Amino acid sequence: MTALISLRGVQKYYGTYHALRGIDLDIKAGEFFSLLGPSGCGKTTLLRTIAGFEGLSDGTLKIDGKDMSGVPANLRPTNMVFQSYAIFPHLSVAENVAFGLRKSSMSKKEKSAAVKEALDMVGLGGFGGRASHALSGGQRQRVALARALILKPKVLLLDEPLSALDKKMREQMQVELIRLQRQVGITFILVTHDQEEALVMSDRIAVMFEGEIGQMDDPETLYRAPNSRRVAEFIGKMNFLTGVVTTDGGTVSVDVAGLGRAELPASQVPQGTVPGKVSIGIRPETLAILFDGETTQRRVVDATVSEVVYYGDMTYYDVRIAGVESALTISMKNLIGRPVLDVGAKTKVIWDERSLVLLPA
Repeated sequence: MTALISLRGVQKYYGTYHALRGIDLDIKAGEFFSLLGPSGCGKTTLLRTIAGFEGLSDGTLKIDGKDMSGVPANLRPTNMVFQSYAIFPHLSVAENVAFGLRKSSMSKKEKSAAVKEALDMVGLGGFGGRASHALSGGQRQRVALARALILKPKVLLLDEPLSALDKKMREQMQVELIRLQRQVGITFILVTHDQEEALVMSDRIAVMFEGEIGQMDDPETLYRAPNSRRVAEFIGKMNFLTGVVTTDGGTVSVDVAGLGRAELPASQVPQGTVPGKVSIGIRPETLAILFDGETTQRRVVDATVSEVVYYGDMTYYDVRIAGVESALTISMKNLIGRPVLDVGAKTKVIWDERSLVLLPA
């Protein structure tokens, strides 16, 4: 599929500060794309360059094949939903949504129909006459979306639009945004620092650090096969162990601190891996506690529980194993009849070679 948005060699300086460092990026039509990273990594700056609120210091930006050099924000086929929503408190919901049509040649009847369509689209049908200051946070967010979508942009830009909502409302609006994006079929670009939000909502994610893209992939690949320790640490929870890679006739063996030797298939070993020290990542859910009365065919190591955090549906255990300096975190479902262990309990940890993620040391 041809890229709707294409960036090549994009650089952005603020004085001597290098905010964007040679960004190369293609975003497809109809894609839900997320820019993910810690504060100050450049994700909002990149979004604003696409919107036209920031100029490029160097490089090119094309939208739908057209070079955006010198094209102001109001003439680009994009619209933006800001973190603050920017709802006008003195206007009604309908007047807020219609604000972008004020210079349109549409008749009053056509504008009214467009406002109704936009409000229905975001689940606010019948709210047009309501005062905007009387809305909840989730409703204001929907009004901001309707105001952006009424102009039928090719690209909708979302700058951390859910950050002001409580956890339950944020999760609800994540599902609503996915549904809305599929319904309207336009390209959504989301900026967020919340990795869970990006994993849930995106077709692809670009993880950014210090003005550069560290890795760009679909959510599952980012989670299961991060290309660096930095990405692995940022995407979800990851345990890290040291290891030593050896090869023998094409087989890749890894001596893992505290766990022992593992034989890995080539498909699990990053290209360019050479004998020597490596960092090994293991997700908490790929480890397990072996409770009394249970058996397993997987590999087992003795451990001691050092911390217990109970979440209702899940319990997170920190455990200590011989030969490993830091505790390992294990997430376990609280199934019926499964006990919650106490701190200090002696137990066994189940692990599997397939759960090991090799990373550069």
